[in-house]
Amino acid sequence: MSIALRYAARSDVGLVRAKNDDSGYAGPHLLVVADGMGGHAGGDVASSLAVAHLAPLDDEAHGPDDALAELTRALSTAHQELLARADAEPELAGLGTTVTALLRSGNKLAMAHIGDSRAYLLRDGRLAQVTTDHTFVQHLVNTGKISAEEAEHHPQRSVLLRVLGDFDMEIAPDMSVREARPGDRWLLCSDGLSGVVSSDTLAATLTEISDPDACADQLVRLALRGGGPDNITVVVGDVVEVDDLPDGAAPSTTSAVVGAAAKDRKRPSLGGEGAAARAAQMSARARTQSDDDGAAPARPVREDEEEPDPSPWRRRLVLLAAVVVVVAGVATAGWLGYRWTQQQYYVGVDDGRVAIYQGIPQSVAGFELSTVVETTDIQVDELPGFVRDRLAQTIPADDLQHARERAAALEPDPGA
Repeated sequence: MSIALRYAARSDVGLVRAKNDDSGYAGPHLLVVADGMGGHAGGDVASSLAVAHLAPLDDEAHGPDDALAELTRALSTAHQELLARADAEPELAGLGTTVTALLRSGNKLAMAHIGDSRAYLLRDGRLAQVTTDHTFVQHLVNTGKISAEEAEHHPQRSVLLRVLGDFDMEIAPDMSVREARPGDRWLLCSDGLSGVVSSDTLAATLTEISDPDACADQLVRLALRGGGPDNITVVVGDVVEVDDLPDGAAPSTTSAVVGAAAKDRKRPSLGGEGAAARAAQMSARARTQSDDDGAAPARPVREDEEEPDPSPWRRRLVLLAAVVVVVAGVATAGWLGYRWTQQQYYVGVDDGRVAIYQGIPQSVAGFELSTVVETTDIQVDELPGFVRDRLAQTIPADDLQHARERAAALEPDPGA
């Protein structure tokens, strides 16, 4: 039996974000989704770099036993380059990306997964989520602290415990090998789809629309109808038997690159600039409205838009105002900045135990901007490796009570 993949890839910036930090790849032997993070500068760089390291694997040069090793090496070299880029370019500090990848070798599929992008498998009419989210909330579900239903609406559901990026720790992707069975349909997607569209709707769409391109288009449209609050990246891959293809038909041999890694990465959203897009942008602005002055921030500007050129007198006025602000700010910024740091909390490690800190995990001129306020009885060396890694990077909290809750949630289950 000789099998092949029929595939389609789509990526959309969504209705709220100013740029697309997702990247996707689909080829005869390789399917990839990467969801980048790291603010204005880093997310698109991280996801593009991950795809760039994985794309060369899209050939038949590796056997089934080598596929996992090839994926592992590609992710490791991508991780090292991300560290190097962040070190060389300070504006990229904190960049990272999820990666979910399937590499076909013969009638086997090697899978690598890190982060909260997902892989679903539709087999015999039933849709199953194959990957496990590497999130703090999923850890709470796994340890019985909250239910799966509670996790869907948990305010910390996007806090990642594992990611490929600017974190000088050993990466630990989930690696597995699965059978590539004719009739299977795979869906790889970023949380811009899975976080908006229900699993029942995903299953119905994947079942009812047989053409991969049309199916991928419809999945993107569904996410946009749900508000499109995040970038949306979708890769649909069908496992087919070559002998069952229609006469004259041949398996696809061209690859598709979408999102930040694509040449047309600045393409506008399929949602356009209509009422839905404006409503989504207004909703996002309302959620991030300043508590200090109550003013809504300006409309997000896409990277391919140009701001109107201010008149000369306005430029002079802005310059004068900036000088005044800087002079006044020098006198007060130090005190106000320190006061702000002391309103922050995070969970970290103190003398081998989980501890709660007040402040931020940084220092200025040798002065530490955080202090331990509580130390728990939870021994760090008794926690899973990925939790220890997350603690090493610190776990932010909204206030002291929230920090206590997040620390308590880390306590190992006595029955485990």
